[in-house]
Amino acid sequence: MIVQLLRAAVALTRQPRVADGCFAVLIAAATLPPQVAAGADPVAWLSVGAVCVPLVWRRRAPVVVFWTVVGLVVASLALDVLGAHEFLAPWVAIYTVARHRPRRYLWPAVAGAAPLAAGWLWSGGPWWDLAAMAAILAATLLLGINLRTRQAYLAALEDRAQRLEQEREQRARLAVATERARIAREMHDIVAHSLAVMVALADGAGLTATAAPQRAATAMRQVSTTGRQALAEMRRLVGLLRDGEPADPDGRAPQPGVDDLDRLVDQVRAAGVRVAVSREGVPGSWGPGAGLVIYRIVQEALTNTLKHAGPRAGAEVRLRYAPARAEVEVLDDGAGRQARTVSPAGRHGLAGMAERAASYGGRLEAGPRPGAGWRVHAYLCFSESGD
Repeated sequence: MIVQLLRAAVALTRQPRVADGCFAVLIAAATLPPQVAAGADPVAWLSVGAVCVPLVWRRRAPVVVFWTVVGLVVASLALDVLGAHEFLAPWVAIYTVARHRPRRYLWPAVAGAAPLAAGWLWSGGPWWDLAAMAAILAATLLLGINLRTRQAYLAALEDRAQRLEQEREQRARLAVATERARIAREMHDIVAHSLAVMVALADGAGLTATAAPQRAATAMRQVSTTGRQALAEMRRLVGLLRDGEPADPDGRAPQPGVDDLDRLVDQVRAAGVRVAVSREGVPGSWGPGAGLVIYRIVQEALTNTLKHAGPRAGAEVRLRYAPARAEVEVLDDGAGRQARTVSPAGRHGLAGMAERAASYGGRLEAGPRPGAGWRVHAYLCFSESGD
């Protein structure tokens, strides 16, 4: 039974007009028994209905409903009709004004209660009852004002939380866009280098085609291999390039790759971090773009170790190669400190690594290790030919 009543209450809160109608019926029902016991005439019955019916629209038009109720109550008193509805209905109406309208609407409403008080005294009602009703009226107003203030405060907090969430999402999108633009500039150098090599090989093959056909055929096979790699890089760049992105005038040579990891590790060791490297398998013919992705992931992971764990930390780089895939895992001990969980959207470096792994159909996992330290694991998937 209690559960059913709670469900009915929740359903009424979703239908304000129905809830207000039920409330008006309850007020009318609460005031009918004294009228019936006193043998009231039809005027009394009409007074109860007329005073309670406007409460159905109390939340839609609180001020209009209040003044309508006040006018009907004054008319009832003038007709010498007394009943509890003449006090319950005005209290509900003025509470609704305090609850749903600014405070400037309350002073006229309070002043409107003066005719009710005068009518009560004129009809012979005791003054102490009037004092009690005034106290109840003050408590009603304070309750309505307090609930309205609380609702406004909660609405402000909800709006602020929503704006903060939107700003966080905007910062995350901006970080991803910035990282994609940087990746596009780096990959531009690789594609430009591949095209330059193809042009040189093609020119050489054209010059030696008559005198040395075998040498020209070898050069053209190299052109084919380089072209396939360049096409693979171009396909991955379609979703990253931005209109109007300026070409980087500096650094026209290819970016670093897996062969440069030892030099990178030596630089980190020189900064004080103990780094161990293990390799399994042999890198495939993935093209320079894949090597750059592996290099950047290791570089960012070791940079985070140096920044967050300090120069006294220890790290381990594990590289597993296969013809069509590669796995990169970087572990650090955090210098004995407990690592804090950070999502990729909350740190630009992690967002960049995740974006690089996704560009090759892979994924990135990053998070704290049990006890202390941090773990970064990247899985990359590509074809052996780079196409």
